[in-house]
Amino acid sequence: MADNYIIRLVNCAFFAYHGVYDEEESLGQRFFVDAELEIDRGAALETDSLEGTVDYGVAFKVIEEAVTGQRKFLIEALALDVAKALTDRFSQIRRVRIALRKPGAPVQGLLDHVEVVVEHRA
Repeated sequence: MADNYIIRLVNCAFFAYHGVYDEEESLGQRFFVDAELEIDRGAALETDSLEGTVDYGVAFKVIEEAVTGQRKFLIEALALDVAKALTDRFSQIRRVRIALRKPGAPVQGLLDHVEVVVEHRA
């Protein structure tokens, strides 16, 4: 019997104002988040009850509040804030992996997006 299971929220999209440059603060841009939550099995799988697991609607709101909240210069710092907010909100989370994408990264050249990945253990 497995001790844990995974919940993934994939390609959550938000508009926010993070970045080093003044234009990023004044104009804002889209950010995309993937969250992989490793959940303590508990009894939720057998009881088929929302209690004891992570409500992914609430988890989405936690991610949204972190991403649209206080400005960060580094998306690495923002990804860690998202991870910590999730583990602070849900005691069932054992590990969280946040992938945060910034498609409008200010680089000279063509690229689809810049992505950082942060893992955090509760």
